[in-house]
Amino acid sequence: MTDHAAAVRAWLEPRAEEMAELLVRLVAVDSENPPGRALGRCAQVVREAMEKLDLAPEVLELPPSGDLEEPCVVRGTAGTGDRLLYFHGHFDVVPAQDRAQFTAQRRDGRIIGRGTADMKGGIVSMLYGAAAARDLGLLGDGRIVLNLVCDEETGSVVGAGHLREAGLIDANAVAMVTAEPSGGAIWHAARGALSLRVDVRGREAHVGQADRGINAFRHLMDVARPVEAYAEEMAARHTSFPMNEADAPGTMLVVGGLFGGGSNFNVVPGSAYFTVDARYNPEEDLDGELKRLTALIDDAAADAGANVSTEVTQLQPAAATDEAHPAAQTLARCAGEVEGTPPRFEMCSGVLEIRWYAQLGIPAFAYGAGRLDVSHGPDEYIDEAAMRRCAAVYARYAQEMLA
Repeated sequence: MTDHAAAVRAWLEPRAEEMAELLVRLVAVDSENPPGRALGRCAQVVREAMEKLDLAPEVLELPPSGDLEEPCVVRGTAGTGDRLLYFHGHFDVVPAQDRAQFTAQRRDGRIIGRGTADMKGGIVSMLYGAAAARDLGLLGDGRIVLNLVCDEETGSVVGAGHLREAGLIDANAVAMVTAEPSGGAIWHAARGALSLRVDVRGREAHVGQADRGINAFRHLMDVARPVEAYAEEMAARHTSFPMNEADAPGTMLVVGGLFGGGSNFNVVPGSAYFTVDARYNPEEDLDGELKRLTALIDDAAADAGANVSTEVTQLQPAAATDEAHPAAQTLARCAGEVEGTPPRFEMCSGVLEIRWYAQLGIPAFAYGAGRLDVSHGPDEYIDEAAMRRCAAVYARYAQEMLA
């Protein structure tokens, strides 16, 4: 460990208890999304923590959107220089399996509860990493801007989308890092996202006169079968990006994640629907695949004589930064000196908010102490010592990129 890394660790270790207590407070706010509840309340907890750390917080209230409760973005700053580094995160969490998950448990060096890994623990690491870098005079002629959004779990269009549309992401920034649960790897790439809802219309009729109806469910099956075949085809098209060995290298589709229809068991269903959700590898032409997929659905509907409409509910591009980029190698070096071993570069198997920055030409990465394999699960946790080490990596990265 270098002298600089040791100094950062020495700043962080006496604050271990307050870091843990902050995470416990954040977990207690049930900011589940969907539906997007308690977002304003969670933002206030974040704001109060940032005020105590002198990170100049401001809460940007956003226009109403769907079911999101008090949508907002929390921003903060460390340093005053011209060179700019972004720390980015989100304070919404996926729905819990049990309400007890919102009462954090500290056990065996871990904090267990909903959102600890993804990514309220990451928020704690970023806040304290930024404060450490400032207090230790590591920022030179630079500053860290923290952007914390409210809706990453449902696409981040409201929060991160507002930052883009309002010109609050400066394309001249030297880099961006988000605290997603990469387990100590550096995610330098992520898949694109495409989601569809396919609606099928028929005609209702009582079972005793079923011949007078048009069965929307039967037509749904006619349309869904070729989509399943398409999913198998795409799964066989592998990415060239390195991935965790446990993750499948092909483009992934879920057909029928949500489905439904009909009015009663003894009535020919007059309507039915199913969803398609896909994560496309960066090598794929997302717009081209959207056209191919919707054409496939239209052709299947025509062959079946079905009345079908398709709605695109999500379309987000893939993102990637070359692992040889100086900003990537600097992050790897900082992580290696804190952790003792160099991190592996990997493509995230899902979609990441790095895309909002990478589209502007900003080198963007995800690096966090949480683990993806426990995120969203009933036993989600983060290791407290890893959370502090991650904060040290963030502080050292800021020093290397800004000073």
